[in-house]
Amino acid sequence: MFFQIPSFHLLKAKRIAVYSQQTETALKKKINVAIDGHSSCGKSTLAKALAKEFNYIYIDTGAMYRAMTLYALQNKLVDSEGAKEEKLVELLDKVYIAFKYNPKTLKVETYLNGANVEKEIRSMQVSKYVSPISTLKAVRQKLVRLQQRMAESNGVVMDGRDIGTVVLPGAELKFFMTAEAHIRAERRFKELKDRGIDIAFQEVLENVNSRDKIDSTREHDPLKQAEGAIVIDNSNLTLDEQFQFMLGHVKRVLENIPVV
Repeated sequence: MFFQIPSFHLLKAKRIAVYSQQTETALKKKINVAIDGHSSCGKSTLAKALAKEFNYIYIDTGAMYRAMTLYALQNKLVDSEGAKEEKLVELLDKVYIAFKYNPKTLKVETYLNGANVEKEIRSMQVSKYVSPISTLKAVRQKLVRLQQRMAESNGVVMDGRDIGTVVLPGAELKFFMTAEAHIRAERRFKELKDRGIDIAFQEVLENVNSRDKIDSTREHDPLKQAEGAIVIDNSNLTLDEQFQFMLGHVKRVLENIPVV
């Protein structure tokens, strides 16, 4: 009886074919990815990249709180003395926040009551008041319900402060991102300068530290690491290093989930 031993190249080709089939199958599965962390950590940048890689929906919850803060500013419901909580709660049902894809910028942009506010919500004025607005229980409840509905069908990458702990505690994969405060402030300062905003670095640093304190100590849904979350300190990591690290974890989770 004659047995033919497959050549090394044939075996290698078969392994590649099997791996490719496994990867293709994995990509057909849908999971939810939760990314939490401090301000100016690059959460949104990484979340967008992951969503694009797997053809998932990206949901920027920070933009939703910024839009709510812009609404409060427009209606004089927040100032240096704090938020006018009762009045804002009365008007919550009149606030409609949505995301729409802009074919010109090739980006998903934020809309507040039908108006594109993507530029306005990134201002330092909004940054100054977004944490106080985010502490309000009624505001959080409204936006959390909306965020949970968005993720019901899976295939979502969502970033924020309480995604893995409150919004999507059952997410199949959770990350917690952090970096040294001065490094985050430097990144934010450069971003603002690139957009033509004249501001002092010290003001940006103070804003970063202030938001850290408010986000971590607020009564409702404070920023904290979710159980089982993978921590990424990106103080000295490039964007590509972070992306490849997260990409590897997503692929491993997908490959271990049975097709439904």
